[in-house]
Amino acid sequence: MTGTALDVVPYFDVADPNFSITSAAVHEARERSWYARTNYGLAVLRYDDVSRLLKHPKLRQGSVAWPAHHGVTQGPFARWWDSWILNKEGEDHHRLRRLMNPAFSPRLVGGLVPRFQALATELIDGFAEPDRCELMSEFAEPYAARVIALMLGIPESEWQVIARDSATIGLALGVTIREDLPKIEAALARLYDYADELIADRRRTDRDDFVARLVSASRDVDKLSEQELRDGLLLLIFGGFDTTRNQLGLAMQTFTRYPDQWRLLAERPELGGNAVEEVMRVNPTVRWVTREAVEDFSHQGLDIAAGTTIHLWSEAAGTDPRAFDEPSFDITAERRPHFGFGGGAHHCLGHFVARSDMSEALPLLARRLREPRILDGATWLPDSGNTGPVHLPVGFSPAS
Repeated sequence: MTGTALDVVPYFDVADPNFSITSAAVHEARERSWYARTNYGLAVLRYDDVSRLLKHPKLRQGSVAWPAHHGVTQGPFARWWDSWILNKEGEDHHRLRRLMNPAFSPRLVGGLVPRFQALATELIDGFAEPDRCELMSEFAEPYAARVIALMLGIPESEWQVIARDSATIGLALGVTIREDLPKIEAALARLYDYADELIADRRRTDRDDFVARLVSASRDVDKLSEQELRDGLLLLIFGGFDTTRNQLGLAMQTFTRYPDQWRLLAERPELGGNAVEEVMRVNPTVRWVTREAVEDFSHQGLDIAAGTTIHLWSEAAGTDPRAFDEPSFDITAERRPHFGFGGGAHHCLGHFVARSDMSEALPLLARRLREPRILDGATWLPDSGNTGPVHLPVGFSPAS
């Protein structure tokens, strides 16, 4: 690579579990350079560069190489990862997206909104203590998993199966993937069995839900194969849980830093949708979006060789002072788009579900958990790739 002297370009070892992608060091590097070098390739730090490169015609979706970066090239998890619609290109991607899209009908999801509200209220009412909770186990995990259960048309009491195994598979999105692989693949096998039971049930009974629509897509002329159906259902169970769980925890972390915004959300619950967008701009669970150069090209005077992995750092872009005016966090502001759901042809298929369930949950939490603060004992996934709290004890003043 040429275009900027290597000795002045920042470098980060992002495979180090102690590295923080949201650190002051990264933000300082953003002021010196639009990109940094990493042990994976390049990291793009500024909003306008992320926006341009996200849809660049000489870049493809790059997540497909993530397991290989860590020496995971064979086995059940590597095969499932290769199957992801996110990791497909061209006609393969368009075909899968076209067949799977009806399962995410806004009408189907919109009909579940009253259940989202009732579920959030039930979980808050069930907190073990009146002035504190462990947000992840008492709210974020059961809420995210029971939303998936509602979409799948299964008893909500089975949410623990979804939560346990989805959370384990989520370890594959972090830098400890190789050491976690045995338990990841065991969880994958259990969810495959679960998915097979759901598919068999929908073939026996006539229902109109998320699974039934996917099964219907396996009957079309240009249909999902049996393996594509199983793989796709598994991805949607995992992705729907993991993203919502983590993002709710990160939302609480964010609002404890901006208590005036939390009070405003309690007073104006109609700002729930704005709150989701603002949290995902400044504190997204998807810390980077991955691309790979399919041929040599230049950007901002930098020559980039074919095969280079490029990580578009969504938090660095979303907090770039060149793109966003002060105040730094404002749920009433009209903002430029964030990158928490990716972008371009690979924009997250389930974004409408995630936006809908979180926009209902956050205002209800804000109305009931006054003056929240994070207590001692919080633990976190590594701050790279996909992240979020493992445990998040929160103290608060109960609403009167």
